[in-house]
Amino acid sequence: MAYVLATNITSPLGMTTAANYQAVKAKRSALRRYEGLWGLPEPCTASLFTDEQRHAMAIDGLTRFESLVVYSVQEALAQLNIDIAAKNVCFILSTTKANVELLDSIGCEPGPTIYPGETAQRIAHHLGFTTSPIVVCNACISGVAAIILAQRLLDGGCYDYAVVCGADVQNRFTVSGFQSLKAVSADDCRPFDMERNGLNLGEAAATMVLCGRQKQGGIPMASEDEGRDRTQCLPIIEYGVIRNDAFHISSPSKNGEGAWLALRDLDVDVNHTAFINAHGTATMFNDQMESVAIERAGLNPIPVNGLKGYYGHTLGAAGVLETVISLTALRDHTILSTRGFEERGVSGKICITAENADTDKTTFVKMISGFGGCNAAITVSASALPNSPVIPRSPIIPTHRVTLTPTTATVGGQPLSSSNLTALYKTFVGDYPKYYKMDGLSRLGFIATELLLQAEGEERFQKCDDRAVVLMGSSSSIDVDKKYMETIAADNFFPSPSLFIYTLPNIVTGEIAMRNLYHGETSFYLLPERNEKTEKELILATLQDKKVKSVITGWIDYYDENNYMADLSIVAKQ
Repeated sequence: MAYVLATNITSPLGMTTAANYQAVKAKRSALRRYEGLWGLPEPCTASLFTDEQRHAMAIDGLTRFESLVVYSVQEALAQLNIDIAAKNVCFILSTTKANVELLDSIGCEPGPTIYPGETAQRIAHHLGFTTSPIVVCNACISGVAAIILAQRLLDGGCYDYAVVCGADVQNRFTVSGFQSLKAVSADDCRPFDMERNGLNLGEAAATMVLCGRQKQGGIPMASEDEGRDRTQCLPIIEYGVIRNDAFHISSPSKNGEGAWLALRDLDVDVNHTAFINAHGTATMFNDQMESVAIERAGLNPIPVNGLKGYYGHTLGAAGVLETVISLTALRDHTILSTRGFEERGVSGKICITAENADTDKTTFVKMISGFGGCNAAITVSASALPNSPVIPRSPIIPTHRVTLTPTTATVGGQPLSSSNLTALYKTFVGDYPKYYKMDGLSRLGFIATELLLQAEGEERFQKCDDRAVVLMGSSSSIDVDKKYMETIAADNFFPSPSLFIYTLPNIVTGEIAMRNLYHGETSFYLLPERNEKTEKELILATLQDKKVKSVITGWIDYYDENNYMADLSIVAKQ
């Protein structure tokens, strides 16, 4: 578990957590209808910062995304007295597209600022962190996945403090992409409602500062007259779970498989849980899936709410922002309303909150889902529980290794006759034509994993929920990002939904999960560069999941067909 020391939400609704919470409690929304936004031909409703707000946050030398993150983190840290330059403090950034709006010149080679790992390094340097930053790029579950990672790193004793910030800004790239999927509503979204007609997008940053149980009794406050031994009244992140549908890269499982597994393995206490804060995007399939998963898990007596009617879908910020708002509401003994909801339009018999309600319970569940089949859920309590034992760090045994580059291909150190990806597919696979629809990063990860699993020799293609797929890299989805940009050029606007889906690096983990029926954890992390210490910490963090027995893991980058590398292995608990 991890203690929540301080928070900040910076959004169009306000620049502090308190301001945002009071706005939501009063049912104020930041959603506005826009016509001709960024030259897009279709109208949309979104929650966007005003020019005045952007100006107030702007920092010379930083992009607007980077300025937003720095502002939110500084506001949270101002409440404490932590030396963030110390080696016991880590910085985790949750984002889906970071500085992608800089990729606006077709044919221009992107600079380092376009890579999220480099972006996080710039932010970390500006703020004063000295440890290597970690970017969680796991589609829409990124924020909750970042909180889970922080809790695991703290529980494992890797760090004493973790600063988690989720952030994304909206732009021509993101809005056109969701419009190409026919997922955007031109009107205010209506989560779980009979007449829901799509999502709204939003921009925001949300920060949580967490500490591990080893710092109990010594919380450094900014004001010396505040009590230092505050752990008995601090809220905590209890436990988190990530599971995959293994169904489709852009459509959720109809029976809510991944979300149900996450809720099942979270072991939720119905009698002590105040509410479930759902993803609630107001899209037809997401809301339906969540309702089925909640009922299937036996949690339908618990009230359910969603916050997208206030903020829109803030992508990488959503999981952190909605956790902070929900935690603030819980400490105010309040279950917040679901703006836009009037009549239940999902088959799962769940209790959607249409109005604010009182509660005396002290725990809530945050659930979320995203492209690539990923789902996550966490339990959060309003005050600290009795200490639980420190989670031991399981010894790991690496087995079977595959490396692929444009010029080399080896399995267990033995070279193969060809290094061409499609030639390898034809020779060693040949029975999965979806390979030809994948982007370069997914093809690379798919082939490397096929070779790895053939070397392992275990029985395959049976449902499995104890194997994780956790990959790391630095280039994100840059190759397909550039290709998608070509489809939204001002003089040739024809956004490609098939390309847009692959502009998330975690899609490769979803492809691997679908091929092999893996329902365990899938995650993608971005680093500024290869870092053996951080990579090992990420693997050990994954193995803290009670269910996980082994992990397909390693480094994978795909810049273009002439510049790529995969170095993957299977790691198992001893």
